[in-house]
Amino acid sequence: MTASGVTSSQPIALITGASRGLGAAIARELAPTHRLLLGARTAESLAPILAELPGATGWPVELTDYDALAAATASIERLDVLVHNAGVAELGSIADSSVKQWRNTLEANLIAVAELTRLLLPALRVAEGHVVLINSGAGLRVNPGWGVYAASKFGMRAFGDALRLEEPDLRVTSLHPGRIDTDMQRAIVAGEGREYRPEDFLTPETVARAVRTAVETPHDAHPTEIVLRPIAR
Repeated sequence: MTASGVTSSQPIALITGASRGLGAAIARELAPTHRLLLGARTAESLAPILAELPGATGWPVELTDYDALAAATASIERLDVLVHNAGVAELGSIADSSVKQWRNTLEANLIAVAELTRLLLPALRVAEGHVVLINSGAGLRVNPGWGVYAASKFGMRAFGDALRLEEPDLRVTSLHPGRIDTDMQRAIVAGEGREYRPEDFLTPETVARAVRTAVETPHDAHPTEIVLRPIAR
């Protein structure tokens, strides 16, 4: 048996935050070669991408509800690819930050990532699988107003480094894209009071292609870190 009781010869990939944006683009890239489990908070939000990719299976769960997460992962006996794409971005200065903002950001971007990975380690070990962490340029450097978010992404990078050393039979890729043309990016730019120009950002399809390239890298190589930046215009 494989994930969710489905028997298939195809490798299985679980993608979190797959209902739209980058997560949906990653799903489209992996759909021809993988059996997909597509995660989101609600089944309703997954309806459009599941209609587009009829071979995929919805995996609705609130990632920070750890009892629900344990129940949702219990039937997954083998997993070839785990893509951590879900996350939040609430920006602002450290002076204006709150304990709630720190907790919510670290919970979504780091603690839930760690717990989902921990729960799925047995299934990943069976497959000698691949964990892909969708990090950020903010996981490599910090700009003013991005301290809370960057702290969560630096933590994700450290988590990936530790996992790579502790689980030598797994491949762990940290992907650090620059800003991506998504609904989240539109909200960020609006908060910055700037005009939104899609051409200033990476497309979700470009970043999704990088995920697929990492996953398809022959197994004599370990793609540990990938950094993508938009072309300056």
